[in-house]
Amino acid sequence: MKARTHRLSQIALLVTAVLLLSGCALLPVVKQVRVRDPGPGPEVRPNAPPEYDILVAHDHRARGDRDKVLAAFERALEKDPDSAYIHRELAVVLIRAGRPAESLEHAERALELDPDHPRTRVFLGQLYRMQHNVAAAELALLDESGEPINEEAGALLFRVYMESDRGEQAVDLAQWLIDVVDDSITAYAALAKAYERTGQFEKAEGTLRQALEIEPGNLKIYAQLVRSARKRGEAGSERAIYREILAEHPHHHATLMALADEQLGENDTDGALRTLSEIEAHYPNDTKSVVRLGFLYYEAENFPESAKRFETFLARKPGDHEVRFFLGIVRRRMGEDAAAIEVFSAIPEESEHYAEAHTQLAVLFERKGEFARALEEIELAVVATSTRPRELYAATLRAKAGDFDGAVAYLEGLLLEDPDDDELLFNLGMVFGEAKRTQEAIEYMERAIEENPKNASALNYVGYTWAERGDNLDQAEDYIVRALDLRPDDGFIIDSLGWVYYMRARPLFDTGRSEEAKQYIDRALKELLRAQELTGGDPVVSEHLGDIYLLLDQKHRALQRYQEAVDLTPRESEQPDLFEKLEALRREIE
Repeated sequence: MKARTHRLSQIALLVTAVLLLSGCALLPVVKQVRVRDPGPGPEVRPNAPPEYDILVAHDHRARGDRDKVLAAFERALEKDPDSAYIHRELAVVLIRAGRPAESLEHAERALELDPDHPRTRVFLGQLYRMQHNVAAAELALLDESGEPINEEAGALLFRVYMESDRGEQAVDLAQWLIDVVDDSITAYAALAKAYERTGQFEKAEGTLRQALEIEPGNLKIYAQLVRSARKRGEAGSERAIYREILAEHPHHHATLMALADEQLGENDTDGALRTLSEIEAHYPNDTKSVVRLGFLYYEAENFPESAKRFETFLARKPGDHEVRFFLGIVRRRMGEDAAAIEVFSAIPEESEHYAEAHTQLAVLFERKGEFARALEEIELAVVATSTRPRELYAATLRAKAGDFDGAVAYLEGLLLEDPDDDELLFNLGMVFGEAKRTQEAIEYMERAIEENPKNASALNYVGYTWAERGDNLDQAEDYIVRALDLRPDDGFIIDSLGWVYYMRARPLFDTGRSEEAKQYIDRALKELLRAQELTGGDPVVSEHLGDIYLLLDQKHRALQRYQEAVDLTPRESEQPDLFEKLEALRREIE
């Protein structure tokens, strides 16, 4: 039977020749040309020998018709049920058809008929691996001496051991592979994985270093070294390996990218900036790295460099409106309002950033005092994506644009639906405050505090308003301290506290109680300097500092702070006397 099996290929050639001579060949004599419709294929011949059905199966396999391949091999098996070759081929077709039990049955029969066939044994080993049947896989893949029957069997059994968490056996098999496999680098990599599986990390690293001695600069081995260091949580080692790779392969793109990721993960902003800049220099078409560099510069508040990268990116990908939106944010942070307006205005309606872009436009136009235009922009944003903050902002802008009654009516209408809503009460207070109807503003704010004693914004508003007027300073301080307990790092609330101390000091100075006044002034100065740091620079805070220095008769310092406030674009409604104070002090000093 085995002799017959080994002669199948010779018989197949003879049958092909007969078919060619008879004009019934499965393949044309002329050069093959790929065609869209290969036709129905060879006909079924019940009385033909099994070799014919095998040829038919191969023809259908070339056409990609698995069902007909299976049917042809089954016909061949009916005619020759003891053919190891047909059983093996049927097993292959069946596993690809998702029928593992039947595949295993035919593979085991093929091995029974031809016990020494290596292809059958390896294929059977793969089936046992799928079943997680380690013992059966060993029987199929090992010879009588306990060694793999060939390199392919050894590599397969290594995977079986690794998947079944048999690390020690995997180590032994990997060492065998190093001795017999031509590609010893792959075998060293396998041994390192086995050492890792058994917790022998030093041996794993040593094995990989051995591989690098055989083949210096092998990137796959370096990548495995990196993964090993990462598993052990050795960030410093990971970075050192990247440096090794870059010494062997200067400016290697994937390594630079991985190094940048590792540096960012370790919050090494300076290192990541250097690495991404190197990528930018050597791979200018890597737009992903360019935009990452832009975001990194933004986080570092280096806005000019950030804008440069975003613009470079957009020159190549003008349709990326997310990056365009962030360019607008950068321009706004740089104080380039006109440029920011141009960028935000270019974001189309279909962009997910459209509504937020028009919200930003509203803020920019509000800052310019163009309240009607700001209202137009926020209304576009509300239509695109309505949110509570945008709707409330629209009401505020409506009041600033001159429609005070409309703004109040809108907010009062919302309040009818939810009379206990402290956020609505706060916004009504803001609208009345903008209209200089201070007492009504305070009343709404007090109602907001009554509904929600933790409304820090309302507490700060009332406290600061009283302080500005020099009224209720004890209660003003109490309100502001309560607000600060809720938001301890809010620079604007800290500014309010500093201003309360200033207002306490001023009458003491006027009545000659300088020592008492100095205590409050020191506290005021401390809070205002902290407020300046936390806000990143605010014109009201700068003006307040100027007022303190003026009270201390430090006129040059006061002048410097007033000028600083002017340079920061003052808010006219809050700072109506700033320019007058600046000019008067300048004339006095000169």
